[in-house]
Amino acid sequence: MKIIAIFFFLMITIPLTKAQINAVTSEGDEVILYTNGTWEYINVPSEETIEIKTSQETFRKEAASSFQVKSKKLNVGVWINPKEWSFEKGGDDDASEYSFQRKGEDIYAMLITERTSIPLMTLRDIAFENARSAAPDIRLVSEEYRNVNGNMVLMMQLAGTIQGLEFIYYGYYFSNSNGTVQFVAYSGMSLFNEYREDMEIILNGLVETE
Repeated sequence: MKIIAIFFFLMITIPLTKAQINAVTSEGDEVILYTNGTWEYINVPSEETIEIKTSQETFRKEAASSFQVKSKKLNVGVWINPKEWSFEKGGDDDASEYSFQRKGEDIYAMLITERTSIPLMTLRDIAFENARSAAPDIRLVSEEYRNVNGNMVLMMQLAGTIQGLEFIYYGYYFSNSNGTVQFVAYSGMSLFNEYREDMEIILNGLVETE
């Protein structure tokens, strides 16, 4: 089902730095300008606070995930089981640094790294808007903060339709002073229950490196 990979690639690989521009107003306030013509202040508390729960579970890589795919841009890597997953490095024009596929299965993942540091809630909003630009019916299935190998990440599950194809993506979003990471696994909606455990295994391989 390569069509899933193609549609999803077009949806999520809009670089975050292309989706917004940082600017300063005449009064010295920092703002973010979005491509849809909207804007928002940076680091100004919203009157409407979004409460996202934090999972009490600790998530760690599996012992069988013995091979680390290390980012060349940021101090992050992904531990995978090389017997079950293949990976490819993205080209110079690709937004994703690495793409992954579970061998012989219709389940994929992408590691998107950027050196721009973005507040996590802003990253959340940008990722959602990027998805909605390709799938107008995109909806948030669930979200929570997770401790993954000692790092706090935002987990989001989004579902939507592109040209009649229902898909779901299950992603970890992480940002620190070095940059921003989107690590997203995805497949067809009808396959999610079958592949959910595999998605979590590869996602839980996300680690910071030295």
